[in-house]
Parts: sequence; C-alpha cells; structure tokens
Amino acid sequence: MVNPVSSVGRNGVHDFVLIRASAIILTLYTFYMLGYFLFGPTLTYEVWTGFFAQTSTKVFTMLALFSVLIHAWIGMWQVLTDYIKPAALRAGIQFAIVAMLLIYLLSGFFIVWGV
Repeated sequence: MVNPVSSVGRNGVHDFVLIRASAIILTLYTFYMLGYFLFGPTLTYEVWTGFFAQTSTKVFTMLALFSVLIHAWIGMWQVLTDYIKPAALRAGIQFAIVAMLLIYLLSGFFIVWGV
C-alpha cells in the first residue's frame, strides 16, 4: 500500500472538484467584472466606490479571492510534491506559500470590507 506523501485527508477527486469549482467561480467573477466595465457607466472614482459599496459585489469579490487561494494552494501543492523531493525543503516552501496566501486573504478582506 502506498501512503500519500503529504496529504492530510485529501485525495485526487477532492482536489479535482475544488479546482473545477474555483475555476467556475473565477470565470463567473471575470464575466461579472467585464460586464460592469463594458456595459456600466463611465468609470470614475465615485462610480467605482459605489460599485464596491454593494454587498453583493463585496461577497462575490471575497468568494473569488477565496477561490484564487484554493486554486493556488492545490496547484502549488501538486507542483511541489512532484518536483521537490526533500521533505524538509518542501515543507518549508509550503509553509511560506500558506503564509503568503493567508496574508493575501486577510489583506483582501480588509481592503474589500474596509475594516
């Protein structure tokens, strides 16, 4: 029996579903933003802040941000487990990536919600 190298309760099907779901959310968010840019009013600071003042835009932006983080983590995890064989080095790089992704999530939260 082969033991997974560094997966904690994950499997390929779980990763596949998360990657596809996050890709769909990111695609929908891209269409949402493109639709606003192409068919919305002329972009000024007031219009832009009004657009992001809507709760629906804030929630959709946070969902897209969370999807980017999921997508990035699974992609980087797959690349690291394929190409970085020393476990200590891989763990250090994974820790650095997780730290950066958490900083990205927290800064996005503070920027979008203005907390």
